[in-house]
Amino acid sequence: MLKKTLLALACAATLPAAILPASAIAADAYPSKPIRFIVPYPPGGPTDLMARLLQVSMQKQLGVSVVVENKAGAGGNIGSDQVAKSEPDGHTLLLAASGPMAVNPTLYKALPFNPVKDFAPVVQISAFPMVLEVNPNVVKATDLKSFIAAAKAKPELFSFASAGSGTPQHLAGEMFNRAAGTTMQHVPYKGAGPALNDLVGGQVPVMLDIVGSSLQYIKAGRLRPIAVTTAQRSAALPDVPTLAESGLPGFDMSGWHGIAVAAGTPRPIVDRLNQVVNTAFADPELRARWEALGTPAVGGTPEQFEKLIKSENVRLGAVVKASGATAD
Repeated sequence: MLKKTLLALACAATLPAAILPASAIAADAYPSKPIRFIVPYPPGGPTDLMARLLQVSMQKQLGVSVVVENKAGAGGNIGSDQVAKSEPDGHTLLLAASGPMAVNPTLYKALPFNPVKDFAPVVQISAFPMVLEVNPNVVKATDLKSFIAAAKAKPELFSFASAGSGTPQHLAGEMFNRAAGTTMQHVPYKGAGPALNDLVGGQVPVMLDIVGSSLQYIKAGRLRPIAVTTAQRSAALPDVPTLAESGLPGFDMSGWHGIAVAAGTPRPIVDRLNQVVNTAFADPELRARWEALGTPAVGGTPEQFEKLIKSENVRLGAVVKASGATAD
């Protein structure tokens, strides 16, 4: 009898290991190989720079190589779709932008992925203010009133650049047209870098861009800011008024970014990646370099980022419908 009891106790002691969930086993071995960090836009823009700022800290903390790969195209859809269809093991990360994650589901007739169902949110990393800016050699307006008047007087001369269809720059331009009664034509580029190059070069006169991307050109006098698109002024451009206070009440548009992995990734791996990013943001040097891009280092929990994605799909989806913008 005693022998049977001891045997039963021994089996019970080993039972938890025997039935340990595969997710826990996978998380314990994570990471087991280099990590691919997919940026769905070309090199040189703020999305790409954020990935490369995080790259070094992530490599140090995780003990494996983190390789940044730029997979641009279709307003961020190509790179995003690649991560959505990747193995859900935490070894393929997405620099998730508000365009493909919240705007494109309404802007495009059909997407190859569902931003709510096909990803596991890890953490929000940015909240970018945007700025309505012009090439001062092409557009002489210095404030919102004169800008709107000029755009209405000669609409054929006014077009606005964006980082691509479905990007925050595109949506902000469509929102502006609707609010101001202008008819500026959208000129999509494959990323913010090429768009800014043509804006500075005078090939296109206007852009509503993320502040961090344009700040160097504004400070150098090569671009003139008219107004920022958020409800509050930007800390990076404190003397530039908002569109709301300049004559378009209620106007509020910003871009945001985060990190996501494929749906089905074990929660312990999601939590580990979340911890890595929040630890990176605790570094004063990294935070300073991050904020120089024109955005705070946000951080937070996976649940907070998931809530943002869901709420922005509703809010920005309604804006896209009201604007009549399409990308197909």
